[in-house]
Amino acid sequence: MAYTSFEELEVWKESCRLSVSVHELFLDSKHFAMRDQILRSAISVPSNIAEGAERGSAKDFIRFLHYAKGSCAELRTQIYLSTRMGLILPEDATPLTNQATMISKKLHSLITSLS
Repeated sequence: MAYTSFEELEVWKESCRLSVSVHELFLDSKHFAMRDQILRSAISVPSNIAEGAERGSAKDFIRFLHYAKGSCAELRTQIYLSTRMGLILPEDATPLTNQATMISKKLHSLITSLS
């Protein structure tokens, strides 16, 4: 897989967009614990992709892609919980969950291609 910078990776771009969407949705939430946790996991996805890409080895990159994939699963769980707790509406949650699932699949494909 050839790229010169993590900014060229579509999965990084998509995870950045997801992070911004989550931030916008939870910005005014008064449920501080959930807001802080969901924002951390959303930010963690593109951050781990970027950090792994800059590590300089395929092994490190793969490890950080696994971290990003784990953060995606954490984010989907927090979206689910936020919906069940009445913090967000199902119609707001569904696109976020779908986007996170798609990112997780792309991460899996990238991991497979690098292995």
